[in-house]
Amino acid sequence: MPPTERHAVLTPLPGEGDLGLVDALAQLTFAVQGVLGRTAAAHDLSIVQLRLLGILRDRRPAIKELATFLQLDKSSVTGLVDRAQERGLVTRDASPVDRRSVRVTITAAGRELVDRAQADVEAEIAVLVAGLNPAQRTRLSATASLIVAADARRRGFDIFNVKPDDHPFSSARRS
Repeated sequence: MPPTERHAVLTPLPGEGDLGLVDALAQLTFAVQGVLGRTAAAHDLSIVQLRLLGILRDRRPAIKELATFLQLDKSSVTGLVDRAQERGLVTRDASPVDRRSVRVTITAAGRELVDRAQADVEAEIAVLVAGLNPAQRTRLSATASLIVAADARRRGFDIFNVKPDDHPFSSARRS
């Protein structure tokens, strides 16, 4: 095709075109998943294991709650937690609310690993958004937060209003 004819491209040059909402979000998702995949692999984790540790940074959910949050079936999450526990990254503790249930807690080793991985993710995301000015980054963060919060509410929880023992993913906040 002659160089002057252009089809809509998946990745426009800065300042060029608009992919449209669906394609733009899909391509952004692919870019972020790439970051997560590379980071997880660099730390000998799967993306799901990385997500598990990320969830456990500030809460102690039960297996059923983890399944809801990860959008996986309970048996898959049980195996995921088993493997993380074998690596010393998490522990299981009896729930103070329901003794039949166990809560999953990140260990010091798990926290150290997820903190290193988080730093790596933040560095790669900084590269992704390097072409945005501070106001654009703030808008992107606010818009993404609105989307994520609305999705969480549709799934039955409020990510911005976590209180100990009254939220599906609750725990006492740790410093």
